[in-house]
Amino acid sequence: MSSALNTDGRVLHGWDPENEETWDSAIAWRTLWITTITLFMAFCTWYLVAAIAPVLNQIGFDLSTSQLYWLTSLPGLAGGLLRLIFMFLPAIMGTRKLVAMSSLLFVIPMMGWFFAVQNTDTPFWWLLVLAFLTGIGGGVFSGFMPSTGFFFPKRLSGTALGLQAGLGNFGVSFILLVAPWLMGMTLLGIGFVAPQRSEDTELFVHNPAIVLVPWAIVMAVVAWIFLKDVPVKANFRQQIDIFGNKNTWILTIAYLMTFGAFSGFAAQLALIINNVYGTNSDFAATYAAEDLPKGAAFAFLGPFIGSLVRAAWGPLCDRFGGAIWTFVSGVGMTLSTVVAALFLTPDNPDQFWWFLGAMLFLFFFSGIGNASTFKQMPMILPKRQAGGVIGWTGAIAAFGPFIVGVLLSMMAPHVFFWGCVVFFAFATALVWIYYARPNAPFPG
Repeated sequence: MSSALNTDGRVLHGWDPENEETWDSAIAWRTLWITTITLFMAFCTWYLVAAIAPVLNQIGFDLSTSQLYWLTSLPGLAGGLLRLIFMFLPAIMGTRKLVAMSSLLFVIPMMGWFFAVQNTDTPFWWLLVLAFLTGIGGGVFSGFMPSTGFFFPKRLSGTALGLQAGLGNFGVSFILLVAPWLMGMTLLGIGFVAPQRSEDTELFVHNPAIVLVPWAIVMAVVAWIFLKDVPVKANFRQQIDIFGNKNTWILTIAYLMTFGAFSGFAAQLALIINNVYGTNSDFAATYAAEDLPKGAAFAFLGPFIGSLVRAAWGPLCDRFGGAIWTFVSGVGMTLSTVVAALFLTPDNPDQFWWFLGAMLFLFFFSGIGNASTFKQMPMILPKRQAGGVIGWTGAIAAFGPFIVGVLLSMMAPHVFFWGCVVFFAFATALVWIYYARPNAPFPG
C-alpha cells in the first residue's frame, strides 16, 4: 500500500477509492457492515409505531381511524424533515461521530414508547410527539448513505449502497414481524411491569419498544471504537449547489416513486388491510372474525420482499446500469398498483388475496427501483454532488409514510391508489426520456 494513504488515527488522510493504492477495502467493508447494522436498528425505530398502532385500541386506548393514520404517518414527516438535516452531517461530523451519535438517539423514542403504552390514559398529543421522535430512525439514512459512498469506488457503488440500504430496510419487516410475537410474551421479566389484556389475552405491547435498546447502545460503542472518517469537507453553500442540477429533481421524482411507495405502504399496509378487508371493513359484521384478514399478520411481507430485492439487485445494477432497472421498476409498480386498485372496493373477504398479491409485486418492483436509483446517482452526478443528492432524494422519499397516511385519512383508498398510478406513470416516463432510452442524455 502506498504511503500516500495514512490509516493511523481516526482520519483517513490521502483516501481515494478510485485509486487502488490509496484505498483500503477492509476499512471500506468494515464501515459498511457497522453502519448497516446500525441502519437496521434505525428502520426498526422508524417503524415502531406502525407495529404498535394497530393494537392500541385492543388494550384500552380509544383512537379513531383518522388518529391511527396520523400516528403511523407522523414518523414519515419527521423522517423526511430530519433527513434534510442529516444529509449535511457527513461532511461536518464525519462517519464515526455520526453513526455513534445516531445509535444513541434511537434510545429516546424507544424508551418513550416503552412507558407510554403502559398507560392507556396517555394523551394523544404525547403519542404524536413520540411518533415524531421515531423519525430519528428514518432521518439517519440521509447521513449514513452518503457517508458510506465516500468509502467505495464507483464500480462498487451499486453493490455497496444496495447492500446497506437493502439490509437496513430489513429493519422495517423485522419490527413488523417480531412485534406481534414479542407482545405475546414476557421479556426477561419486563412483562410484569404492566401486562395488558385484549379479548382475555395478555399483551405486552411495550416489549417491541425496549428489546433493541441494549443493542443500540452496543452499536454506538462499536462505531466509536472501529469507524474512521474520510476528510470530505464542504460548507453549507457548497452543498446546496445540487439544486442547480436538473438531475437532482428528476432523480428525486424517481426515488419518491420507489422508496416513497415502499416506505409509505410499509407503514400503512396493516391499517389498509384492517379498514378494507378486516375488522373495520364495511362487510365485517356479516363475516366471522376468523374469516377476516388481520393486517398485522401480513404487514411484514411487503417490506421484507422489497428489502431483499434491494440488497440483491445491487450487483445487477453495477453490471447493466441503473437506468434500465429504474424503468423496469416504474412499469412494474404502475401495473401492480392498477391491479391493487381494482380490489379496494370488495364485496367479500376472498378478494383480499388478489389485493395482497398485487401489493407484494408492488414491493418487489419498488425494491428494484430503490437499488437502481442509488446506482444512477454516483454515475450521473459529479462526485462532490452525488452524496448530497443521495441525501436529498432520501429525505424527500422519506415523507412517504406521511403522504400516504395523510391522504388515506382524507380520501377513499381506491381514489388514492388511482392517484398513485398516475404519478408512477409520470415518473416512469421521465426515467425513460432522460436515462433509459437509446441515446438518452444522461445514461447511467
